[in-house]
Amino acid sequence: MTERKPSGVDFESWVESRIREARDRGDLDDLPGAGKPLPRGGDWLTGYLRREGVSTQEMLPPQLRLRREVELLPERIGGLRTEAAVREVVSDLNARIDQWMRTGSGPVLVRFVDEDAVVDGWRAARPGPEPAPGPVTAVERSRRRWWGQRR
Repeated sequence: MTERKPSGVDFESWVESRIREARDRGDLDDLPGAGKPLPRGGDWLTGYLRREGVSTQEMLPPQLRLRREVELLPERIGGLRTEAAVREVVSDLNARIDQWMRTGSGPVLVRFVDEDAVVDGWRAARPGPEPAPGPVTAVERSRRRWWGQRR
């Protein structure tokens, strides 16, 4: 459809005539999904985004994307091994929040993340060090040294 709409012709009737001409020529025959109803709801959009490899979060406005990142922060830092890595992730998120606050606008408020509180939560979620072994009783000693016993 490279030709321009002629002046004095209603846009809707011009488009309809172009579709009718294409149907008459057979250009619309054998299209995938021909004769089937269109999918309802957001299924088609979700499928399209999945096919294109785009996350649904990419479609959110920046402030909602940042709020979602704040909500998912405990899951994101759960696998990190060092406190420095946790602090780096939080400071990066806070820098992006600061950048949005300086340039963005909108009704959604995004608050900074308290770095120390996140680090404390990260420490609490980590398994603690193994407890020091207590004194060994005579029964435990005999069980451990079974190979040295003679009968």
